[in-house]
Amino acid sequence: MSEIMGPAAAALASLRPGDVIFLQSLPKAELHAHLNGSIPIKTIMELAQQYSPSSAQTTEVAGTIEKLMSGVILNEISDFFSLFPAIYALTSTPEAVATVTRAVLQSFLNPTGDGAESPQCAYLELRTTPRATTHMTRERCLTAVLDEIEMYPATQAALIVSVDRRMSDFDVEECVSLAIEMKNRGRRIVGIDVCGDPRSGDMQSFTQHLSRAKGAGLGLTVHIAECTVNTTEDSLALLSCHPDRLGHATHLSDELKALFFADIPQPEAECGSLSKCATSTTNHHTFPGLRDPSYPLHPRFQNLKEGYFLRFVSDSTESEEAKAQMSFWANAEKFERVAIKDIEEMIKQAESPNNARANRQYKPCVEICLSSNLLTKTVTSLDAHHIHYYLKNDHPIVICTDDTLPFRTSCLGEYSLLLAQPPLGLGLRRDDVARIARMGMDAAFLRPRD
Repeated sequence: MSEIMGPAAAALASLRPGDVIFLQSLPKAELHAHLNGSIPIKTIMELAQQYSPSSAQTTEVAGTIEKLMSGVILNEISDFFSLFPAIYALTSTPEAVATVTRAVLQSFLNPTGDGAESPQCAYLELRTTPRATTHMTRERCLTAVLDEIEMYPATQAALIVSVDRRMSDFDVEECVSLAIEMKNRGRRIVGIDVCGDPRSGDMQSFTQHLSRAKGAGLGLTVHIAECTVNTTEDSLALLSCHPDRLGHATHLSDELKALFFADIPQPEAECGSLSKCATSTTNHHTFPGLRDPSYPLHPRFQNLKEGYFLRFVSDSTESEEAKAQMSFWANAEKFERVAIKDIEEMIKQAESPNNARANRQYKPCVEICLSSNLLTKTVTSLDAHHIHYYLKNDHPIVICTDDTLPFRTSCLGEYSLLLAQPPLGLGLRRDDVARIARMGMDAAFLRPRD
């Protein structure tokens, strides 16, 4: 296993030997690990030595490898996605896909070689987006991955097929259909994931395909509210499919948690009220033409109407002169009305008698990736991390690595962030950490404990 760095390494170094042994002994499920983001650096370098495209591509690959070896510095989440074109170039053949899959499986499921007899995790749900290249079809790509995964027992490893937010409707349909077909043929595909640049895509167009995957017996996990640019409409569209698990959910609003989750909020829970936030940020601003919609607004969204209006104004590329015209304010108000009407329709669906949330049953497990969130700066610190809300409200979570290659972390490193004392970690008790590990095992799509 590659040497870890960053916050996970600092937390691990602070622990007593007995604490490290305790963490190593816990049966852990890794449920949010991307194949191409978890390739050991040694394997990347070996593939690069065999790579012989144009000089420009060679330079890009060499530059990415240098960044990965020295430790990636990310100023924002978009910097993370710029690393992958070079990795994709190295994994464009079925042989290369098989090589990296084998290496990733070994890194998670074989003994680590760091003095511990146990592997990083007891169970792994690896995820990848099937790619079509000049050397392979999407099905051939998945076959190469599954051939390696199925070398391990079903109680140890399975595959989640990812669809990228940047995909066309045709591509999403193709990937979901392929996942269903291969599952029905007995291949070890257990779920569908929605991933990719959180700034991209219309998630409303994905819902029919995601619902079809769930109807075919596949688990559903979605990257949701990963950064501040993700809108309420985006999150509502994904939540309307009732995913079994949520990836990150970093900026999921309190109103959506209250609307969908079967949590019983605890006193002084970290999350405050969106209404209070909206009031504090909008009371000092007045705009011409702003007035209430003519239809009743759901009480949980009373302050969102002005929030949508303000977002339209701030996102607009119009000049200040144009914004002074009445036509601009009329368009802003039209945008406000349409957005809130869409929300109200989704709320009616969410609160229907047949809805799990209405029956106080919906508690999707949240896939928490501490190092990933810190290093991509989607959270400012462990103290400000959204994990506190879920811990205080007894909501299921699972601790995951996300991408061990750029984030230079491990399952042991991520669990060290739970046990280490502040400011290096959360300072949880051993009993709490063990309970979190059990929650992760219970959230697996293949249920390894059954």
